[in-house]
Amino acid sequence: MIRETKLRVRYAEIDAQGHVNNAVYLSYFEVGRVEWLRAAGLSYKELEERGYGIVVVEVLAHYHKAAFFDDELTLRTELADLSRASLRFEYQVSRDGELLVTGRTRHACVDLATGRPVRMPGELLEAARGASS
Repeated sequence: MIRETKLRVRYAEIDAQGHVNNAVYLSYFEVGRVEWLRAAGLSYKELEERGYGIVVVEVLAHYHKAAFFDDELTLRTELADLSRASLRFEYQVSRDGELLVTGRTRHACVDLATGRPVRMPGELLEAARGASS
């Protein structure tokens, strides 16, 4: 499943050069992940209430072109890999069909009380597999 999310660039996200600051795209990626999970029938908030955290362990972003204040962006988020202990999302940010940024994030599941890695909860694996097939 690919989830598309519309984003409007806010003035606070602009750097001194007048374009979206490179670190802001990591926040955009987070929006994409949360919306992807929601569309798959999962609530990140409920996972946390049950004691699970899905933490970022790796990030990669390729910047192709700049985005500017008030641009309407389309963020495409796709689950690219899923295992019992980790998952990987891939992202594309575009403006009017023009590719601006591509990236990926890898995540591990942890027990929030201990911070130790644990296996993904069954409902997360089932929902993610169902949404990706």
